[in-house]
Amino acid sequence: MIIQDWTDEKAAAFGKQTLNFAHDLHHRPMFTDEGLAEALEAYPRSKLGVFTMGEDPRAWTTWRKGSGDGLTGAQLLESAKAGRIWLNLREANLYLKPYADLADEVFAEKEAMAPSLRTFKRDLGVLISSANAQVFYHLDVPLVSLWQIRGTKRVWVYPPKAPYVGEEALEKIVLRESAEQFAFDPAWDAGAEAVELTPGRMVTWAQNAPHRIENGPMLNVSLSMEFMTPQALLRANVIYANGVMRRRAGLRPRLSDGVSPANLGKLALARGAKALKLQKAHERILPATFRLDPAQPGAVLPI
Repeated sequence: MIIQDWTDEKAAAFGKQTLNFAHDLHHRPMFTDEGLAEALEAYPRSKLGVFTMGEDPRAWTTWRKGSGDGLTGAQLLESAKAGRIWLNLREANLYLKPYADLADEVFAEKEAMAPSLRTFKRDLGVLISSANAQVFYHLDVPLVSLWQIRGTKRVWVYPPKAPYVGEEALEKIVLRESAEQFAFDPAWDAGAEAVELTPGRMVTWAQNAPHRIENGPMLNVSLSMEFMTPQALLRANVIYANGVMRRRAGLRPRLSDGVSPANLGKLALARGAKALKLQKAHERILPATFRLDPAQPGAVLPI
């Protein structure tokens, strides 16, 4: 077993609540320096996310995209060790066979231990990040589990409701009218669940729950596993339909969970709107503003 402490209660609450688990993935040799450098070397460079950021958790606009072109896998890893860098290998399971095998193993166990769980649209991402780096306040459309492999980090998870995120803000994110990152009020920490992640710990939370992350004072390696379930896909489509109804018909729809005639109608509306392209999604592509310096690990050069 990868996860060491499954219980019936955790299986029933998986994907609905903030849950902590123990796992053993941090013992695998694929996460040594050599294994990570090999993965960075083999991963398509055009897909690699290279980011840096400021230190104020409110200053989410300091999140900047960069380029690691011209660096070897070992040099990329050294940059993460020395600088303030966040490397994101999204969908590593599509490009690297060891991670495809790992995703199959993890999701097979999840579905075996939580019999009502059926997952698809699986994205196993590898996160390699610098000491004290952070990810600003944001939310994800799919369900997420975050697995700590090396280093320590703190994760704050906030309820997926106002004031932490309003329904119209959710619609903008699902419709891709705005970024997943958005304004944060430090006072909201009082309503958050703070989770300390150490190697061998995993946390998962309710769909669309806003969260933010701060690394400890050392290199961090984590796995981010995004996925959908039928219930999660229904919720995403209901949010999408609400956005269409608000924009196209001037209505004020409300978000509710579960299978109901109203939500099934919204599912049909969302699918129809997507097919007819009634509500155009906006692709938000960040331009690269810096490149990693191959001569000085961790340093960045303007583009």
